[in-house]
Order: sequence, then structure tokens, then C-alpha cells
Amino acid sequence: MALLTPTHGLDAQESSPGFVQHQSDSYTRYELLEPLSESFRILYDVSATASGARLYFNPIRKGSEPTVHAVTDLASGKSLEWKLVSAEVAEAAGLMGSTHDGQFIQVSLARPVPEGGEGRIRIDKTYKDPASYFKQAQDIVFERSLGVQRNAIVLPPGFEVVGCNYPSQVATEEDGRIRVSFMGRGASVPLRLVARPLSAGLKTPRKETGGGGPGQVEVRQAESRPVPASARTEFEVTERAFEDREIVYFLLQPETHSFRLYHDYTEKRPGVDRYLNVVRPGSRAKEPSAANLDTGEELVVETLRGQEITDKGLDIGEPITAETEVVAIWFDPVGERESKRLRIEETYTDAGRYGLDGDDLIWDRSFGRSRNTVVLPAGWSLTDSSVPAVVDETEAGEIRLHFQNDRPGVIEVVIRARRR
Repeated sequence: MALLTPTHGLDAQESSPGFVQHQSDSYTRYELLEPLSESFRILYDVSATASGARLYFNPIRKGSEPTVHAVTDLASGKSLEWKLVSAEVAEAAGLMGSTHDGQFIQVSLARPVPEGGEGRIRIDKTYKDPASYFKQAQDIVFERSLGVQRNAIVLPPGFEVVGCNYPSQVATEEDGRIRVSFMGRGASVPLRLVARPLSAGLKTPRKETGGGGPGQVEVRQAESRPVPASARTEFEVTERAFEDREIVYFLLQPETHSFRLYHDYTEKRPGVDRYLNVVRPGSRAKEPSAANLDTGEELVVETLRGQEITDKGLDIGEPITAETEVVAIWFDPVGERESKRLRIEETYTDAGRYGLDGDDLIWDRSFGRSRNTVVLPAGWSLTDSSVPAVVDETEAGEIRLHFQNDRPGVIEVVIRARRR
């Protein structure tokens, strides 16, 4: 299948003799260790996206003393070979365009990055960095400029948050440690997090959560709830920053009421062999396709309606009517410790929510994912966006809006544009 051009930028150059490194879906988890150690463990998830690349280079921040524990291929769950190298060695190995002049962790990827695909890895390391993590009287301070857009900082046992300069989620982990997580908005975040010891660590019991069904079901409906009569005592805080789903809409000319989209999703549950996309009422999906981004393999896709869904024995989590439409994507079952990164593409027609209002383009849609991108059709100028967005241009000059929803639930987005 021909993959749609993603927003994180792929590079067609091979890793040999030289390649410009590109990456996406970066997420960093910092686990603060005993304060006097001035050290923190880092779990760094990242996808190498330069097509053909066989190596990935992770720069070591100056001032940090690194200890690398392991590097893992997230698709297979297997260990990867790595070594610490200088900037000169990295350049000789093929890295081009880097301005970093210190050390790198050089990782040998499990397979060359497929055209339009990804090489997903996790780097497990510990940094000793007294400039970033230090004691201040009775408090501990984590002060660091974070360029990765999705981050979590886990406090040592027995500490509470008393200061945080960036809007963040706060949650208690299974072992009682406090986690602070956030999604950045483009530029590096100059984070300053202050914590203080408690006389006893928080030990909040966490209830067991059940596993999923035989496949991931994606229901494209706006979520809403009535105002509760009392506090939601069973509410579970899920880490929004860790969610790695993303969706990109490419609006066709508004007279068509149609848009092409792709959405990326990682399936991690052992034994799962399908992804079920329940089409939103009022919409129609056509030309669906899907690929495994780890391998570039094209996947089997079929569109089912009404009785066809029942005949396949599919549980979509809601009653099936004659109008119910499901796009089913099939793949080999996920093995233990494995995961699969899927890209699903399709064209939607929704005359009720996308079209013309007089001479203006109007788009009205709810977004449930944390990261959403909308590309306007060629020749259209943005005039209104109801929800704050980062705006830039594609290489072809189309206006592109990036919506980041760092809160639970949906955002209701209305966009207007005018023909140039």
C-alpha cells in the first residue's frame, strides 16, 4: 500500500553511507532515584523513521554520566546491540547533519526501517546529573529542559509534589510513588519540579483492571457524560502523555464532503489478531487499507455491514443494526512481549460535518485521541479554529493544524477556511 505522508517527516536516504536521522513518537519516563545519588533512571521510547536506516543514535546530554542497562526492539521484545560512541564515530558510521559533539548511544536496529515505516526501540539507562536533580534544603528539585513532547517524572518513594511550573497530570502508581506527566506544545519545556518527603509514603491500593476482548474496537462517536450527582470515587487517572495513538486528516475539497485519513495504533495484547474500527454514524468509509509499520507489510482489510458483522462473530461492544459499518483489519496474533504498530488508512464522507457554509469551508468534528492533525485542502486559508492549535505548512504549501488534547475526554473542533 502507498502510505500517506506522515507529519513527523520521513527521510528516504539510506543509512549507508550517510543518512539524516528522523524520529517520531518519543516518550520519556524519568524515575528519580535516592536524592543523594543525584541520579535518575530513564526509559526512552522512540521510533526511528529514516527509511532504510540500520542504526539509531541517541545523544548523551552533556554533564550527564550515563549507564546503559539495555536497548529493546519493541516489535519483538528482543534485546538489541548497542555501544557508546563519540560524535566522530557516529559521523563515520553514517550519521549526517547532527550538531551534537558529545557521546551517542549507537543502536543496531532489528531490521532496516521500511519505506514509510518505523523502527521502534526502548532505551533503558541511568544518568547521574547533579545539575538536573539535586537537594535544596529538605526538598528535591528536578530542573531540566525537556525537548521530547511526552514525558513522565516519577518521584522517589515517600515524596509529595509541592511545586510544578508546567500543567501536568498527577497520579499514584501501583507501588505508591507519585507520577507527574505532561505533553509539551512544540518548544522545549523548562521544567522545574519540586518534591518534599512525607513521614510515610503514600500507599494507595489499586484495583485490578480486566484485559481487553479479542480485538481493539475503535468507536468513532463523540463522548459525553451527564454532570455526576457525586464525586467519581472509582475514577482511574490514565497517563495521557503515554498514549501513542495519533490521527491525521487530509481534507479533500469541501464540495466532496470527504477526507482521507490515517491513524496509527500500537497493539500490545498477546493473542490479539484484529483491529475493529466502528464507523461513526453519518459517515461512510471507503478505500480502507492498513500496514504493519514495523515491517512495511500490507494487512488484510475488509469492510463489513449489518449481518456480515454478526456472521463473522465479531463483538464490537454495541448492538449491531443494518446500518452498522465496521472496518476489520487482520494480522498475525501478537506474541508474548511483542507489539505491532499499525497504520490504518481510509477515505471518509460526512456531509453533515464537512462541507461548505456559503463560500466558507467548515469542519466540525470531535477528537478523542491525544494527538490530532488536520491538513486543509490546497488553496484554502485558515480563518477560524475553535480549539488552540499549532499551525504550520506542508511542503506543498497546505495549511496544517496540530491539536493536542492532554486531558481525558474529547475536544470539539470547528474549523473555518476561505478560498484564496
